[in-house]
Amino acid sequence: MTEMLMAIESIDKPLILQLVALAKNAGERMMPFYQSTNLAIADKADTSPLTAADLASHDCIVAGLQAINCHWPILSEESDLPSWSVRKGWSRYFLIDPLDGTKEFIKGNGEFTVNIAVIDNGQAIAGVVYAPAKGHCYFGALGLGAWVQADGMMAQPLGQERQHSQACPVIVGSRSHPSPELAGYLSQFSDYQVLPVGSSLKFCLLAEGRADIYPRLGPTSEWDTAAAQAVLEAAGGQVHDKTTGKPLRYNQKDSIRNPHFIAYARQWLVSI
Repeated sequence: MTEMLMAIESIDKPLILQLVALAKNAGERMMPFYQSTNLAIADKADTSPLTAADLASHDCIVAGLQAINCHWPILSEESDLPSWSVRKGWSRYFLIDPLDGTKEFIKGNGEFTVNIAVIDNGQAIAGVVYAPAKGHCYFGALGLGAWVQADGMMAQPLGQERQHSQACPVIVGSRSHPSPELAGYLSQFSDYQVLPVGSSLKFCLLAEGRADIYPRLGPTSEWDTAAAQAVLEAAGGQVHDKTTGKPLRYNQKDSIRNPHFIAYARQWLVSI
């Protein structure tokens, strides 16, 4: 426990602000490709799309993180996955998704993000989620708090109060990856509102108090969730493995696939 507290305390505000600046820089690198009429799209081995914007953001973030701390490993969606024999020796590392929501990027709906997280002994302890098309940046760290900053505005704290007035829960779901299991999950509620959202912005709506629950009952990878989980938990929310009920953790096995999970906003946890 003492080692974990020391790890969290070593993530200070100046480091978070460095990561914020880096995420914004990466967002600027990808935006010239946004809504391009001749954007080249390739399919990766898992059939997910890859664009020049993904790679431009990746290159920018990796170079920036190496300048910030050259001793911590970097795991990116757009880099080769190190073997488990190597990764299981990592205590702290950067986990990034250079462009989360590539399908939303291609569709031009603005619901895509740059995700940068710090993982310590399996826990996402700090994260930045930047939505360049919307001009919103969410960031936070355990023990420090969480904030959202809109273009030209001062950063505002997250996790303060419910921002929506509905008595029934607002449940966010994937815009591009609907899950048939979601209907079964929703059957437990007598009344609810479903809000479809792309990328890691789903977690951020919970952190802002604009939604209550995010059930993810389909496939995700660790880089999809880490940064936003850190922001949500720094704002007082929680993310649990749906099967075990335990907190969602990272780099615990060979596969980088997440289990199905449920994310909860602070105001929902307080109300139950």
